[in-house]
Amino acid sequence: QVQLVESGGGLVQPGGSLRLSCAASGSRFSISVMNWYRQAPGKERELVATITSGGNTNYEDSVQGRFTIARDNAKNTVYLQMNSLKPEDTAVYYCNLRIPWVPDYDYWGQGTQVTVSS
Repeated sequence: QVQLVESGGGLVQPGGSLRLSCAASGSRFSISVMNWYRQAPGKERELVATITSGGNTNYEDSVQGRFTIARDNAKNTVYLQMNSLKPEDTAVYYCNLRIPWVPDYDYWGQGTQVTVSS
């Protein structure tokens, strides 16, 4: 059983920054693919950033250059540094852990609210 706990969300003004953290339980963190998703009210959940076990990263186009995903395997933690925040970044942000070659190994956190005021 894997548990993911997000933290770091809150209210920030446009142009500001937040750093989200996701702490994972379990012994397979270091071989996992970690993702950050977000979902705004009335919208589909979208993939924001991905980091592989080898540290390769990918970003959704709208956050490229503003957000950075990183992982600390010693702490079983993944981070999302969010800079130059825009109102359209407002959403619930979810941490996700997958090991693609292990069937049904797919875990989600409960989400943390990020609100960028106008």
